[in-house]
Order: sequence, then structure tokens, then C-alpha cells
Amino acid sequence: METLPSLPVASPLNASRTGLPLQAGAGFKPQHLEPWLADAQAPAFAEVHAENYMGAGGRTHAELTRLREHMPLSLHGVGLSIGSEGALDIAHLDRLTALISRYQPASFSEHLSWSTHHGVFLNDLLPLVYDQGTLARVCEHVDQVQTHLRTRLLLENPSTYFEFEASTFSEPEFLSQIVRRTGCGLLLDINNVHVTCFNNGRDPVAYLEALPLQTVGEVHLAGHAEHVDGDGHALLIDNHGAPVSDAVWKLYVGALESLGPVPTLIEWDTDVPRYERLRSEVRRAQTLLDALAHNASEVAA
Repeated sequence: METLPSLPVASPLNASRTGLPLQAGAGFKPQHLEPWLADAQAPAFAEVHAENYMGAGGRTHAELTRLREHMPLSLHGVGLSIGSEGALDIAHLDRLTALISRYQPASFSEHLSWSTHHGVFLNDLLPLVYDQGTLARVCEHVDQVQTHLRTRLLLENPSTYFEFEASTFSEPEFLSQIVRRTGCGLLLDINNVHVTCFNNGRDPVAYLEALPLQTVGEVHLAGHAEHVDGDGHALLIDNHGAPVSDAVWKLYVGALESLGPVPTLIEWDTDVPRYERLRSEVRRAQTLLDALAHNASEVAA
């Protein structure tokens, strides 16, 4: 298989698998622009949803241009529908190519999910049956994306609320097969691991141990909500609308022991807080990364 080039390095502080710094960043929201740029200890990198910037110009591009002048950018897609039974949208891939050319992000990622059917966009990240047919289709689409964009894709593990009886792979096994067959990397969403394992009665530590963690190029941390049904059964909802939970922080700390320092992003997309509240979550992640680096240096000494 042809070796695909990485995206251009955007920072002297390089991660080993992307051009992102081995530090903590945050998802960018326009209302945070001014305090973010004025902050001497701002997040080390910013991530944006690609589909929000596919127009030709306007205020959104002016704001993102200012931010990009100060830090590396991670581009996160939500609309490719990599798991769809239909063909990928070539026009959408072309728009992504233009966006990557314009901003030279350090990383590009997408979701293991589907969201389109016969030309209808369903505005959600929907789950897949993990079987041989789906695996072949997803790998074909990942290969197509990487070839079209000329860069390595990071594929994000989803949050799920049930499991299909027809699945013949576990989710970690399915992700591992995709990575092995396509050469893509993983975007490891720790909150999604917690939500998925809680909802489906799985062990999150075993889930992580079954992944090819050496291919993780970025980590996501986010908050979730808890819903209790009429029978008193709890269901976790991945809503990106709250602080990172203690359970997710604990899982992240354990994962870092295997991952080592890795670019880590705080996502907060609903009920968006003031910049200072977001920054406190970023600083907590950065403190853990700093402690890991310090411990590693002491062992090396």
C-alpha cells in the first residue's frame, strides 16, 4: 500500500503521529476568540468542525484565519458518512481538500459512523453493524478519503447506546482491523469509550487494551449527560455539554500510561461555557500531561 504523506507540520512541538503539539487544546467557538487570543496560557491548539468552514469567506473564515496565525489547527469532519452504504460525496471531499489547502491543519479526523442515505443527510452520527461487509465498505471509504485528501486520516471511535446482534466483531476489533488494512490512525475519544461501555455493559479498560494504541494521534475528552428511563435504568448521552466527568478523567489517566503524551482536546459543543470555564478543563488536561512528562524525565534520569 502506498505510504501517504502527513499533513504539514504546523508547530515546532511535534507529536510523533501528527503535527499537533503534545499538549492540551480545545474546540474553538467564535465567542471565545478574543479572550483566547489574549490569553498568555491559551490552549496549545484549536479544533474546528470542517463543515462549518466550507463557504468561501465571511466572518467565520476571518476569525479562523486569526486563530490559525497563532496556533496549530486540527480539522474534524462530521459529514463524510464513512460508514454509509452509498458512495462518498466527491464534492464534499473536494471541499475538504480546498479547506486543508487553505489552512494547512496539523491533523484531519472523522467518525466511524454514517449519516447519509440516498442523498438525504440525517444530521446524526449513526452506528454500524460490525461485520465483514461493513468492514470492507468502511476500509474502501477510508482508503478513498486518504487518497483524495493525500493525508492520513484519524478515525474516531463512536459513542453507542446499543449493540447489534448481527455484529461479528467487537468495536475494538473492528477499529483494529480498519487501522491494519488502511494505515489510518485513531482519534481516541475517552468519553465515547466510557459512554459506550457503560451503556453496553462492557469494561472500558479492556476496551482500551484491545485497541492499537500506538496509532492514536489525538485524544478527545468531553462531558456527557445521564438519562434515567421509566424503569430506573441509566443511559449515558454523549452531549458535549458538561465538564469532563471524574470517571472519564480516571480513564484518561490510565490510558496515558500506555499512550504516553498525546495531543488532547477538550470538546464542549452544547451549553457552551465562558472561555474561563473551558480553559480550566484544558489546564486540568495539561497538568496531567505535564506530570506524565515529568515522571518520564525522572525515570530517564
